[in-house]
Amino acid sequence: MWEAELGEFLRIPSVSADPAHADDVRRAGEWVCAFVRAAGGTAELAPLGEGFLALGELPASSGAADAPTVLVYGHFDVQPAAPLELWESDPFELAVRDGWAYARGIADDKGQLYVLLKAAAELAREGALPVNVRIACDGEEEIGGHTIVDFLAADDGRADACVIFDAGFLRPGLPAFCIATRGLVTLEIAVTTGGRDLHSGIYGGAALNAIHVLVDGLAALFPRDGRLPEPLRQGIVPPAEEEVAGWRELPPGGDELAGQGAKPLDARAAEEFYLRTWAEPSLDVNGILGGKPGVRNTTISARASAELSIRLAPGQEVAPIGAAAERMLREGLPEGAELEVRTAGAPPASIRPDEAAVQLGLDAFERTVGVRPLLVRSGGTIPIVPALAARGTPTILTGFSLPESNIHSPNERLPVEHLPLGVATARELFGALAKL
Repeated sequence: MWEAELGEFLRIPSVSADPAHADDVRRAGEWVCAFVRAAGGTAELAPLGEGFLALGELPASSGAADAPTVLVYGHFDVQPAAPLELWESDPFELAVRDGWAYARGIADDKGQLYVLLKAAAELAREGALPVNVRIACDGEEEIGGHTIVDFLAADDGRADACVIFDAGFLRPGLPAFCIATRGLVTLEIAVTTGGRDLHSGIYGGAALNAIHVLVDGLAALFPRDGRLPEPLRQGIVPPAEEEVAGWRELPPGGDELAGQGAKPLDARAAEEFYLRTWAEPSLDVNGILGGKPGVRNTTISARASAELSIRLAPGQEVAPIGAAAERMLREGLPEGAELEVRTAGAPPASIRPDEAAVQLGLDAFERTVGVRPLLVRSGGTIPIVPALAARGTPTILTGFSLPESNIHSPNERLPVEHLPLGVATARELFGALAKL
């Protein structure tokens, strides 16, 4: 049964990054709505700002007005499938082989969203759904859309807890709950040093080169001994010792880096892997453009640009860190050079592990999976999590993918056994949250 239902969902090429698939993204949202309606609920694809959300409700089977309400979030857009030649099967056709289910979106996030919806639908059809389930899903998570954040800011509906299956196990048999995410500041910068490019033989050594100015400015922001400069560290709330103690039980950081073909940044990077990726800010230059890339030329560039991102540690704020980075760039600017900076961002978030919803969730997972999930952090940025925190909604952020699920890569996959396990666990989770 699940193969036919989930296969239909995965077959929709809802690639939000490609405008040619805009109708497919909408179709995927309609699929979610139709699934909820088929289970006896109400749902519609609702426009909001420049985007739209799949909004729906499945009432508690008891009809009790005071039954707790659980908000379910997931995203129905997916990453592009390219490069297609690296896929061993059609990325938009569910394929099952060697204990794995393959398809684009099977782990991120259609398959995991399906698990939550399927569990709620089963309980509703059995007359055993113990909570009111509200569904709010978007089709722009993969392109950084904020429609769901705007919705939460304006929503006055009830939500005693939110459940998000968009993460995974640390290794087979070891589930995890994420209790913190890093924030993000993005900067688009451009340096101008003249009215036009110049001949490097005639003016070289005398005229400012925009690429040189850009590179010098960026270097001032880079980490030294594994830590960003102090202006970019303001506001950090260090992790509790009990968190750090739990991280020592995780796979060695050196293995994590080696498994991705990465080289350590410095001598302590492997030892401090979890601290640096979960509890410290980091900065990366994501792209530089200057001159005539790919063409041999001997000119002095009058303009150069770059994009960089700063991941914020819990406790940090977008505006102060963005302002500090811009100030540091301007302080190193030579006379005659002009700098343009555009910033955007999303805050970090923390989830209190002693929240009743989190503890009930841990209990539910332990009963079905047989192992109590570890409490971990995410080095990534998930804008909905701070939005939920701002409205005081406790969040369970977890899931059933594995590190080898090839998320955002060819041959994305999920263990076949994790699909029925996920449904069983979600059923248990809804039952546990009825105690709120």
